Amino acid sequence: MKDALFLLADLWMIFAGYFYGWKFIRRYGNYLLGLEWMVVATSGSNFLVWSLSGANSGSILYDVAYFFDAFSRSVGITLILIMGLMQVTHRWKPSLGVDVGVFGVAVVAGLFLRPFHGADLHTDRGAFSVAAFYVVANLLTAVFLGYFVKRLWTAGAKRSAIWAGLVTAAGTTIALTYDFFPLSFDDANRTIFYTAALATWGTQGFVYFRAYRTLHDLNAASDANAIGPITRTPDTKRESI
Repeated sequence: MKDALFLLADLWMIFAGYFYGWKFIRRYGNYLLGLEWMVVATSGSNFLVWSLSGANSGSILYDVAYFFDAFSRSVGITLILIMGLMQVTHRWKPSLGVDVGVFGVAVVAGLFLRPFHGADLHTDRGAFSVAAFYVVANLLTAVFLGYFVKRLWTAGAKRSAIWAGLVTAAGTTIALTYDFFPLSFDDANRTIFYTAALATWGTQGFVYFRAYRTLHDLNAASDANAIGPITRTPDTKRESI
């Protein structure tokens, strides 16, 4: 039963990453969020193949898995997420050079930080510092996401704001638990933890897309009202989750 739930959680994250990542690109031209969502989905696909092929720590898939893990925990679902959401919170459109540059930084971070995974945090100061960095990066991102939630709430999209707030809190809980507070009742492969983590990350991809869409539509309606009277207002109920 645990293994089945794990596989379902991973498949959910893979689906949410590819499906909503493509929508970010096709519908809004947001390559930062679109590509990062797809990175998360690719990470989930690699993790799924690795798990089904025996979860061998000597496999190259193991190294790839923790490269993606370091990629997203350091820069992807932190700096890239913030920059992507700023397109609806601050009307900021990054240049192609900025898009390429920030993903380049994420690749370098993933390659540099990946070797620290799995080290004993009690004896390896470098590994402890990296784990602490991941937590700090997540908490700083959560501060911005709190602002994002506030923007949704004050704009009247309260249901989207509540869901975005809940998945942000869940994501922060996962980040804190990941290295510093392992579940005492979990098995050696941390199946329960990874099931919760994969389900949370997939739900974040879904919820943040819906919240982004809501704020984008509200911005468009505001722009239309500023230009002149309009004959129809957008149906904000369509954006509820």
